[in-house]
Amino acid sequence: MRRRASLVLVALAVFFAALSPLLRWYAFPRLAKIPPGQYQEMVLEAKPATLLDYGSLTAKEVEKVTIVQTLKGNVEESEKIERSAGRDVVVWDSLSYVQGPDGKMVSQIPERYIFDAHSQAPVHATGETVDGDAVRREGIEFKWPFLTEKRDYQYFDAQARTSAPIHYAGTRKFRGLDVYYFEQTIPWTKVPYPKKMPIPGIDATTLEKQTGTTRWYTTKRMFWVDPVTGAPVNGEEIHREELRGGTLLGGRDKVTAFAGHVKMRPDYIDSTVELVKSQRQLVLLMTSYLPWGFFVLGGLLLALALVLEARSRRPRAPAAEREPETVPA
Repeated sequence: MRRRASLVLVALAVFFAALSPLLRWYAFPRLAKIPPGQYQEMVLEAKPATLLDYGSLTAKEVEKVTIVQTLKGNVEESEKIERSAGRDVVVWDSLSYVQGPDGKMVSQIPERYIFDAHSQAPVHATGETVDGDAVRREGIEFKWPFLTEKRDYQYFDAQARTSAPIHYAGTRKFRGLDVYYFEQTIPWTKVPYPKKMPIPGIDATTLEKQTGTTRWYTTKRMFWVDPVTGAPVNGEEIHREELRGGTLLGGRDKVTAFAGHVKMRPDYIDSTVELVKSQRQLVLLMTSYLPWGFFVLGGLLLALALVLEARSRRPRAPAAEREPETVPA
């Protein structure tokens, strides 16, 4: 009986020991993915900031500039691309809406970001755009991969329409989480005007050709990233834009269009951290808790099986040494 029980325990030990790496290295990469219908809103502020007054074309300091960034999953488009790509795809329609202290629009830049739902690698398909211009992204944008590594990544810059390294700069503590800190600096780069300008009747597509005035941009981008989910829990930018040369500036070499230290609003940081804390438990369940739990359980079952097997093989006492049976009268 004991031998039969030990064989069952050995079978269970082998099952759980095999399930441990299978769950981590086979199931997790296939099950962990970004949902196609996700919606997210983020509010960032620069307080104070320098902003161009398009009426007088002079730079003025203002109390606050607000950037509202939305990410909306386009399920219909993702399903359409999945049929031709043969893999799980997410399509995010993003909008960065900048407004001045009076609430009026300064600029807005829409994007369509298409990426692999599991790895966050870009998927090149029709519709991959920034402000209506077709682009071909390399690297990541908005989110890091699950189980982020301590290394540099290529990060796509929507203003410059190109990718550049974003550098891992150490592990830090943020709101109780151990996070990876990343930095990227984009040097002064000539960039296109936003298609939608705050000046009525101005065609942004011909503004540079007609006036010769060009738009330039530089930024230092900073992210605090949860390495388990790959989600940024905080983001900041030290951002500057200038208009240079041409007839629009009335003989001046350049004028500041925008300058400020852009930070996430505290209430959005709080909600993001709480969301990431809940999501990281699901990832840890599949990458750490269950694999290690199954491995330890397999070891315990094997040890118990060996104990039972050893006890079943213990020699029985000789018949002469056994106590005589008592026969009732």
